[in-house]
Amino acid sequence: MPAVFAPAKVNLFLHVGAPEPSGYHPICSLMTFADVGDRVSAAGADALDLVVDGPFARELAGEGDNLVLRAARALIAEARRPVPPIALRLEKRLPVASGLGGGSSDAGAALRLMREALALDVSDARLEAVAASLGADGAACLWGRPALAQGRGERLSPAPAMPVLDAVLVNPGAPVSTADVYRRFDAAGAFGSVEPPAAPEAFESPQEVAAWLAGQRNDLEAPALAVAPAVGAALETLRAEPETLLARVSGSGGTCFALCAGDIEAESLAERLQALAPDWWVVRCRLGGPSPDAA
Repeated sequence: MPAVFAPAKVNLFLHVGAPEPSGYHPICSLMTFADVGDRVSAAGADALDLVVDGPFARELAGEGDNLVLRAARALIAEARRPVPPIALRLEKRLPVASGLGGGSSDAGAALRLMREALALDVSDARLEAVAASLGADGAACLWGRPALAQGRGERLSPAPAMPVLDAVLVNPGAPVSTADVYRRFDAAGAFGSVEPPAAPEAFESPQEVAAWLAGQRNDLEAPALAVAPAVGAALETLRAEPETLLARVSGSGGTCFALCAGDIEAESLAERLQALAPDWWVVRCRLGGPSPDAA
């Protein structure tokens, strides 16, 4: 069976409100997706199974019931009929606990793959509900298309039209616990508005996107830097480089992104950072373009 691409998610901005009585925080976030990510494939099996390999597989060792298996079980339940057992394989190319929505994107890829491979009669709306039940990024990461996410992340609306953005992703290798970040965020009590900010219907250039994003924020950035100072060092480095139009933490950390004017600038920045900090995970990518062909 073919592999399905699970793209990295990048929060271009992330506004987070005060927690509701349930404990959940309402958000407003402009999410886009990169042409780098994980891959999920499947084959026939005697029982539902998951094998994880790839550069970051070891970081998932001992995790047990991860989101891919939870997604598979949830879809089997949603199918409401006997489903042949399937063995899933996850090629883990993205750092774990990195603010790139890797687990949610992997789960979304598994849902799409299983629906097609097993010819399940599950509508897009039902599939999206299953994805949303798995976490705040689930619905957006199911489709991997730019979107404005609201509520707990499950209310999606189209993003403004944007050019494909050349970018560099940097992770210094410090996993960041989302729970720890939210604890610090709640303790600070600096809750922002989660109303969608005014935006043009379309942006004409990367420079225009970066200038508008500079007026937005990631409300989890400060607590993420407090939890993992190494992420702060990476962010400061990015912001000091001449090719960077805008640098910000994605999600709850620990990956930072830098937007660049074009592919030459992104390539130059990535090469210099790789030489400067060989222990960092540094990847040049494009945000918002078509996903690469599954292979």
